[in-house]
Amino acid sequence: MAKPKLLNAPTLNDIRHAMLDILGDNGAQTYPIVQLRVTYAEDVQDLWYLRGDVMAAVAALNGEVSARQQLADISAMFKGLLPSGLSARPSPLGH
Repeated sequence: MAKPKLLNAPTLNDIRHAMLDILGDNGAQTYPIVQLRVTYAEDVQDLWYLRGDVMAAVAALNGEVSARQQLADISAMFKGLLPSGLSARPSPLGH
């Protein structure tokens, strides 16, 4: 049985575009493999697993604090779109 779609839930392409936006042109040029993997990800789970690669690229370009903030916003977009075992868990470190 298919999961009911949440009203106004982000789509695969919404999440993809958000990830590409935070990479920006500089990130796409500096990390073309990450850009290609995000562009051609086939499903939401693929994008979920690419968050770490995007985080590393954005952190290298803009600093870790900025990358964490931007990825937190993107991670929130996955709510309700992933199997329960793949959702983000609160950090025991309180971050």
